[in-house]
Order: sequence, then structure tokens, then C-alpha cells
Amino acid sequence: MKTVISISLGASSQDFEFTTQFLGEKLKLRRLGTDGSTAKALKLLKTWETRADAIGLGVQKDSHSLGAPRFIERDALRLRRAVSRVPVTTGERLGDILLEWAVRHSQSELGRCFDNARVLFFSGMAQHKLAQTMAEYSANLLFADPLLQLGVPKLLTSLAALQLYSSGAHALSGWAPPRVLPAPLLKQWAEFVLKKAMVKATVIVAPAHELDGFGLEELAGKTVITSALNDDRLAQLKDKGVHLVVDGSPVIEGHVLGPEMLDAMILAATGKAVEAMLEDDYLEIIAGLQMQPRLLYPGGFQRINRFAFVIHPLSQEYFKVLKPVEMLSQVSPPLFMDSLEKLMAYAPPFVYSKVEGIRSPTGVMAEGWLISVGGTPREIMRRPPEFTYRRLLAAAEMAQKLGAQIMGLGAFTKVVGDAGVTVAKRAPLPITTGNSYSASAALWAAHDAVLRMHLLPPPQGKARVPFKAMVVGATGAIGSACARLLVRAAEEVTLVSPETAKLLALQQSILHETPDAKLVLSARADTHIAEMDMVVTATSGAGKKVLDIMKVKPGCVITDVARPLDLPPEEVARRPDVLVIESGEIQLPGELKMKNIGLPKGVVYACLAETIVLALEGRFENYTIGRAIEWEKVREIYQMGLKHGMKLAAISGVNGVITDADIERVRTLALAARAKSARAKAAALKKAAAQAPAPARKTAASKKPAVAVKATAKATAKTAVKADAAPRAPRKRAATRA
Repeated sequence: MKTVISISLGASSQDFEFTTQFLGEKLKLRRLGTDGSTAKALKLLKTWETRADAIGLGVQKDSHSLGAPRFIERDALRLRRAVSRVPVTTGERLGDILLEWAVRHSQSELGRCFDNARVLFFSGMAQHKLAQTMAEYSANLLFADPLLQLGVPKLLTSLAALQLYSSGAHALSGWAPPRVLPAPLLKQWAEFVLKKAMVKATVIVAPAHELDGFGLEELAGKTVITSALNDDRLAQLKDKGVHLVVDGSPVIEGHVLGPEMLDAMILAATGKAVEAMLEDDYLEIIAGLQMQPRLLYPGGFQRINRFAFVIHPLSQEYFKVLKPVEMLSQVSPPLFMDSLEKLMAYAPPFVYSKVEGIRSPTGVMAEGWLISVGGTPREIMRRPPEFTYRRLLAAAEMAQKLGAQIMGLGAFTKVVGDAGVTVAKRAPLPITTGNSYSASAALWAAHDAVLRMHLLPPPQGKARVPFKAMVVGATGAIGSACARLLVRAAEEVTLVSPETAKLLALQQSILHETPDAKLVLSARADTHIAEMDMVVTATSGAGKKVLDIMKVKPGCVITDVARPLDLPPEEVARRPDVLVIESGEIQLPGELKMKNIGLPKGVVYACLAETIVLALEGRFENYTIGRAIEWEKVREIYQMGLKHGMKLAAISGVNGVITDADIERVRTLALAARAKSARAKAAALKKAAAQAPAPARKTAASKKPAVAVKATAKATAKTAVKADAAPRAPRKRAATRA
């Protein structure tokens, strides 16, 4: 049996001893801590030099070969040179491999968790290889080497800066701060800088013992990357609010082994010298033993993903929330506000609000930032797309530095130019316009409104709701997506478009996906619009009249998902007995904390909700960009939203949120209009019977007496005012069930 000794400058209270089978050899392992005493460590090295087969030296390394010189701590070098008869290792190379493997494993296993993360290294020189790996995922790297090694209250902000620092660090190792400031004050300043950096970071790379002096304020919600974390320190990190610990050290026989001990075990079992061990040897051993990094959740599974969302003022009124502007707007001529509106279009982006408190039922949390650009819709649309692109790219750079992993475009920023395609190509992080969830939420809201109007009979069992729907602009990107979803909910769907050949192709495609769909094709909306319970307008008419709202049936729900709108407010006002919807708003899970955006607490626009859903799901990719919307994504984002606890919170129309009272008012007017129409039809029938020629009148009387005519008219009017109308017989269709 071979003996492996680990001599550590750490606490002796963590000492252990056990025997195990490793790489075909029986090994006796023993850890000996010296409580920071270098003299005691030297004495132990001399004692075990003749009795051990390999010795692991637990001295915190502080350097790698960066540039010409090599900066090595004197005590570590002295201890390594104290023994020559048996292999002595600090496990540096093996530790690098294990930590890098742990980070790459986490990035893959947890779904790009380090993308754009704000990472603070206590020592970039000690973890240079790991820093290079992390730079593949994030540019937000900070290194505390000058602060912790020299007491200089300054952080390095890039790998290039770390390279320059390491090249001259040997010359600065004897540096002492000038006596301009008292030493205690300079030390407090350095501690303040480090704590501030820890608060802003999302990931901290440090030896576990160096985190002992920090608390909840610095470590809450953080991911810690470290080695050889034992149970006692894991419990401490739990109390300090750490969410995740990534540890590259393996556990053998219930003991966490640092890289120095594991390396010493390998040397003892293989009989090789330290210099003879190659990276290939380590790879073969790690793969053969199937070692896995440890992903530890001290307080149970917790994860925070990060997003950003671009907003902008919708009119001059939004500038008046600023106190100076509010006062000036009351006494200044309109020209002042016009000039301010133009000036704000050139303003750099800024963070309007931090967004916190979003928690999915899956346990994943999301936080983010609302980033505002200054242009109003008028200023955005009057300028070339490149003008807005530059501001959106500046916002994307800001989002990246904040640590966002995906960014959404809101309001008019998503319709400029090619609708996000160019921005997605140039931005340093994934982009989405939110249009998939906007379309989904609009249909969700329309379906909910149809049911809340209580003008239809309830569905029987699992059958579709017995209503007829129409999609105007069905061959367009949004229209076809809406049609593919509506055929799964409505009894019958009429597809309207002047592009007749595309209509036929769309019909064929929908029937292939949904064989039992009932479809009617039409080149004009007015042909069948009087029969519809729901109408979806999704044209690209840009202000052209696409339907006659006066021909719509009372109580019809119209969903206008076109941008610009197909139905302007003045058109909607002509039919108070029709419910016109622009969008559906989403209730977020958790306790939302952010500044007011004009909606009730916890409620956001669907385009913002899409960005949040993608963040919760860990889908950091260009999701909805361009003007073509994939209906599969409309359905997918709806399902992902349900998974993460999203709910339909509000229905919005041309005048804002539509309340229950608004729906009841439309319903009352619709019932009255239907009753009036029924009475008019009955009166017309009676008049026609009275004006018919005598023989015809006699024949009609013999078949249906006048009393019966009156009874029929009365029954027709009574039926019209019932809350739940009787099912209608389906009309002749262009396509039936396959």
C-alpha cells in the first residue's frame, strides 16, 4: 500500500485520513493542515519525505507564465524546493484542467449560463487559463490582482490589461503605497473597491477561504467558481445567499480532494515524476474515472437569467415626467416641445428601470433592464433606418456590459428598416422583437373576449368553441400564423386575401397540418364578414381600408394585429356594439419590481414578455426578427409562457385597457342591436305578407296564419336577446374535413 500526504497551509481542523483503491493501487491518504504556518509545513515536508510515495502541497498558487517573467510567491517556491526524494506537486496543471472543464460543463449543462456574465477574478494571474476560457462567453471580466497583491485600489478590465500587468508585476512586488494617505485609510479604500465590484458581479472566481470575510451583501445571488469546497464552507455560502457553486474538485470516499492531493495520488499510483506527466495522461485518467464537476446549490436550485428591453417615449407627453420639462412645458410655446423632441432623438441610451422579482414556477428567476432611447415614433419614422440602428446598437452594447443575455426591441424600434434583422447581425447579444408573443397574446385575448361576451353557446366536451372566425390578410406572415392557430380553436375559419393562388396554397398547407379544419376562402372581406364572431386583421395595407366595419355583426370581436393599425380610432368609434382589440397584456409570475410603464402592477406588454420568457427558458438566440413570423414560434412561445407561469392579464383596445364594464357595455349594445335587427326582419316579413297579391296572401294564410306570423316575429326578437345564441347551421365551405 502506498502513502500519499497532502500538506496544506490551510486549517488543521479540516484534516482527514482514509484508504482507497485508485488506478489499480491501494492508497493511504492523509491531509495535514498547518494553519498558515510555513515553518510547520517545512517541518512536515522533512518528516514525510522518507515515508510518503508522493506529497501534495496545498499552497495557493498566484501565477502563470504570462509574458516574459514569472511571478512566484517566495514561500510557495521555498516549500516546493524543500523536498527532492519524492514527487511533490501543487496540482497547478491538473487544477487548471479541472476548473476549465467545470466551467465548460456548466455552460453546456445549464444552458449558456455564463453568456455576458459579469465575472470577477480575485486573481487573474492565478487563473489565467480559466480567464481565457471565460472570455469565450463574456467580455465583462474584472481582475482584482493589483488590489489584492499590491493594495492598489484599481481593477483590471480585460485580458490585455492583465497581460500588461503580469509583465511588470515582478518589478512592483516590492511596491509600497506613497504616504499621502494613511495605510488604514488606503486599505479601507481597497476593500470598498473590491466589495463594490463583488456586488456588481454575477460570477466570482476565488479560493473558498478568501470569501470568508464577505457577507450577504457581496455574495447574495452569486455564482462562485472554486476548488475543494468542503461541507462547512458550503453551509457558510448558503447563509450568505450564494445561488450556485461550481467546483472542479472530485469527491472520493466522501472527502473533497484538492488538485494537489489528486495529483499526488496520480503520481503515486503511476510511479511517474511530476515532469513526466503530460496533459494527455491527465485527460486519459479523468475520462477513465468519469470525473464530473460538482454543481452545488447551497439553498436549493436557483438560477437568475438576465435580459434587456429597449423602450422609447411614445409622444411629447412622456418627456413631461421630467420635472424641469414639466414646468417649462406649461409656460413655453409648443415650439419648445418640438425642439426638445428632436433633441431627445439624438440622446444616448440610458437605463430607465431595473426589473426584478420575476420567478418562474420552475425555480428560474429573471432580472433585467429597461433601456430607453430618446426618439418618439414621429422622430424614428422620419429618419433613415441607420439612424435608429446606431442607437439600438449602442443600447445593445450597454445591455452587454450590464450582463444581459438577450435583448428585446419594443414599440417602433422593432418596425424600423428590416424589423430587427440588421440589429441582430451587428449586436453583441441575441435580439428578439417580441412579435411572436404579441401575435399569440392578441389571439389569446380575442378568444378570451369572445368567451367573456357570452354571446355563444358553450362548447360540448372537447369540441371547438362554436364560433366563426375570419383572418383578413391571411397570406401574410402574421395572418398565416394566426390562421394556423385559429383553425385549432374555431369551428370555421374564413381566409381572406386578394392573392388567390396563395390562398389555395395556404389552405392545402393548413389541411395537411390540421386535417379536420373547416376553411372558407374569399378574396374580399365584405363577402362573409356579417356572419363572423371574430375577425383578425393582419394586413400590410398601411392605412388602406381593408373592411367595412359597418357590415360587421353586432357583438363581433375584431383583433387588429396589423402595424400600422387597419382600424383607426375614428372607425372603431362608429361601432360601439363591436369589441376591437389591439393586444393582450401579460401577467408575470413572481413579485415584479420596476418603474411604471403605464400598466397595472405585475403586467407587461407581450413583446416584453417574450424577452422575459426566452430569458427564463435560457433560449439566448435571435428568436423573432424580420417581418416574417413563423407560426411554430407563435405557438411555441405561448407554450413556453404557460410553462413559466405567464397569464393573460388584460385586453387592450384603441383607448387602453378594456375592462369588464367595457365588455359588458359592448355586449348590451350588441344584444340591443341584434334584437332591433330581428324586429326589423320580422316587420319586413309581415309587410311583405301584407303586400303580397290576394291569391298568394290566401295561400300564405292557409299555410301560416297571421297569428303565426306575429308569433314568429316575436319569437325571433326574443331569441336575439338571449345571452347564448343557438348553434348555427354551417354554410357551404370551400374546403371540408379531410
